[in-house]
Amino acid sequence: MNRPRLLSLDAFRGFTIASMFLVNNPGDWGHLYPPLEHAAWSGWTFTDCIFPYFLFIVGVSLHISLHQKLMAGYAQLQLLRQTAKRALWIFLIGLTLNLVPSFDFQSVRIPGVLQRIALCTLLAAPILIYCDWKWQAIWAGILFTVYSILMLAVSVPDVDGIWARAALEPGRDAGAWLDRLLLDGHLWKRAKTWDPEGVLSSLPAVCSVIFGAWAGRWLSSRQDAATKTAWFFVEGMACLAIGVVLDSLFMPINKSLWTPSYSIFMTGWALISFACFYWLLDGNPSALLKKSMAKLCHPFVMYGMNALFLFTLSGLIAKMLGFIHVDQADGTKPSLQALIYAPIKALPMNAVNASLLYAILFNLLMLLIAWAMWKKRWFVKV
Repeated sequence: MNRPRLLSLDAFRGFTIASMFLVNNPGDWGHLYPPLEHAAWSGWTFTDCIFPYFLFIVGVSLHISLHQKLMAGYAQLQLLRQTAKRALWIFLIGLTLNLVPSFDFQSVRIPGVLQRIALCTLLAAPILIYCDWKWQAIWAGILFTVYSILMLAVSVPDVDGIWARAALEPGRDAGAWLDRLLLDGHLWKRAKTWDPEGVLSSLPAVCSVIFGAWAGRWLSSRQDAATKTAWFFVEGMACLAIGVVLDSLFMPINKSLWTPSYSIFMTGWALISFACFYWLLDGNPSALLKKSMAKLCHPFVMYGMNALFLFTLSGLIAKMLGFIHVDQADGTKPSLQALIYAPIKALPMNAVNASLLYAILFNLLMLLIAWAMWKKRWFVKV
């Protein structure tokens, strides 16, 4: 028999996707509060927490799902095929999103957020299905080691043909070289010579999924909720400390490179953040508090129940607002996004707040869609 659905996991997933809507849809990319944009290179902001949260959640969900199905008698190979099929669908959805609106297959960006989630799911699945936690830890160590050796010990040429080793700079690292070798012409258009969701950096990103699966394993244990929550906090603080040490002595915390320090450090924040949701929504002994928090977090739950669909829809809406242009009487053809943003921009507030207000309104639009789907009991899954 399946366990009751974890409200905290849905709410945490919804919080993460709501945060993504907020940072991905400002009115003006030139006017942002610092926490709502990525670190320029090494370092981190709130925005840099969002993608690792997604992979952590993938790991938690993957362990719970696989564990339940194994207990129900599913064959391991059957589960691997099911997971691979789902990963393929997620990859194709992400690739299709990149194709919109031009559908130019010759220059389409192949990597992307959904593509990385799919690849990490595909690579993590056999480790989680066939290995116990000790071997999972060994595999995580192998992935970190292979990545680190390639990044620090192997000399590679940059776009100008200058060879270097351990050059952890945009477009000069081993991951960027591998991206150009395998995906030249299909990389992130803003960079062209490297991709933040590239091939090599997917290896430590798989570890983020494995760490999430360990959290799911702990959730599935018979320990009481208070003990689970306490250890989430303890392990989260330990991961933060390890990440800071690695940042100082080994490799910097860097989202674009997805360094081991970044993977471990962000796992720490994911554990602490999820612990808060878990205690307030599922673990707290006070029925009154859990009921109150359930009402407060219900918008996040509605987001979380249709996360993949809303992620894809938000990307399509944002692209449509950008590529649809409207003829004006003065001969100009501003984008639909610019037309919508114009009256917000004209409000008596500074540019940063106007840009933030647009992002909040976009979030409310997505929440309205999530609410309508919730009311209709439409839950889109792949």
